Amino acid sequence: MTYETISAVGIDLGTTYSAVAILDESGNPKTLPNSEGDLTTPSILLFNDQDVVVGREAEAAKASRYSSIAEYTKRDLGKRSYHKQIEGFEYPPEALLAFILNKLRRDTAQEIGDFKQAVITVPAYFDETRRKATQDAGYLAGLDVLDIINEPTAAALAYGHQQDDGEVNKTVLVYDLGGGTFDVTIVQIEDREYRALATDGDVQLGGVDWDQRLVDFLADQCIQQLGQDPRNEPNSIGHLWQVARKLKHSLTEFEEAMATIELQQQTLTITVTRQQFEELTADLLERTRFTTSQTVKAAGLEWSDISHVLLVGGSSRMPAVSQMLQNESQLMPDHSVSPDEAVAHGAALHAGRLLEKLSGRPPSFQVQNVNSHTLGVVGMDPETKRPRTARIIPRNTGLPITARREFRIRPGQESIKLEVVEGESRSPEACESIGTCRIRGIPTPLPDNAAAEVFFKYRDDGRLSVKVRIKGTDIILDNDFVRENTMTQEQLDIWREYITGI
Repeated sequence: MTYETISAVGIDLGTTYSAVAILDESGNPKTLPNSEGDLTTPSILLFNDQDVVVGREAEAAKASRYSSIAEYTKRDLGKRSYHKQIEGFEYPPEALLAFILNKLRRDTAQEIGDFKQAVITVPAYFDETRRKATQDAGYLAGLDVLDIINEPTAAALAYGHQQDDGEVNKTVLVYDLGGGTFDVTIVQIEDREYRALATDGDVQLGGVDWDQRLVDFLADQCIQQLGQDPRNEPNSIGHLWQVARKLKHSLTEFEEAMATIELQQQTLTITVTRQQFEELTADLLERTRFTTSQTVKAAGLEWSDISHVLLVGGSSRMPAVSQMLQNESQLMPDHSVSPDEAVAHGAALHAGRLLEKLSGRPPSFQVQNVNSHTLGVVGMDPETKRPRTARIIPRNTGLPITARREFRIRPGQESIKLEVVEGESRSPEACESIGTCRIRGIPTPLPDNAAAEVFFKYRDDGRLSVKVRIKGTDIILDNDFVRENTMTQEQLDIWREYITGI
């Protein structure tokens, strides 16, 4: 099999819903249905003894098997374990996501035949640890991850492909409000080159937080009118979440809607208006407005420099989102790409581009991303003698990039230990630790002023690699970069066999 015959597969691995797209014979992206015939798959799992059910059936079981349900797993990436035990067991978030990816892989194989290579999307605001965990999830699902691409960038690719009408200079603000995460990225599109100018976001803000407000509102109504709190019983809270999500969708379409709650042989029907819902969630929307405004400034732009505001993510359908963005930008938000499919389509386009490069053909477009977090190491402030973050690669730097920093080697020193962090604070405690880099094998003797040159390379996909050499020589030093909360290769292989049988 040659690269020319490999299908370009893009996977939008979402917090609440996932989708898969490929490029057709004309090079246009199309979404593939899953085994149930749906274009999106709920990113939810039901553990049933030895069986793991993914998707629609698991979603339907929330009201009856809530304690056996795992959902919103993407929010726990970067942690050692999912936030709750499932049937008495702890699961790494990567493994739970791999069950979802494994279903997507099997369903896709029914449409296009066996395949291994795919591009997987990630929130632009994901840090390096979460990006590594996403790639690991792909491996656990039996995939060869060609690349990971930021979701807003993927959406911009889908938009640019769809709008390829000869207008070659566009500055697009992508507002991506998904089920569990929020991203905003400004992309300059010029002569089929997509260049991210700035990005920001929140990996703990998404449609599920709007759902949570409705859950709490409805629960309070149950307490007032029925004298019971449905949040105290697992299956009742599962039912309440289902009601809240359905209510949110109805309020997206209508000015008011009814919610019917069944609680221990009692039924409560509540009418909720869109205005009530928007008042309940006004602070959440304001968080996205502030982040969006700050991203425009970070790009060195004014709102008048933005030519299009592109809405992506199912939660961007809420009318309050469009109204807020219209007020801010004085532009009519663009709904021309499907909020549910745009990211998967862009991932497929990116996969096609990578396969073109691998086959020796010139790629049909170019992409440059930026890093979403400042990279640094923990050092010592010479004046205060307290730990401080030494910044190496500032956020919103074009990728790929390699930065160098020197560390003095003391006479007789055999190793150097560096703690690598991401974040904007000068205080290491306020940053996220990526891991520890231990440099070994320093030769002796060395001159008194000897130094180790540490090269930090941020790749296109936001992943980090480290190289070390003795300054002024060709001596390359060994370094062990041990990441926080990641599985060993042995653990990965065990989970991969368990999940896929491969």
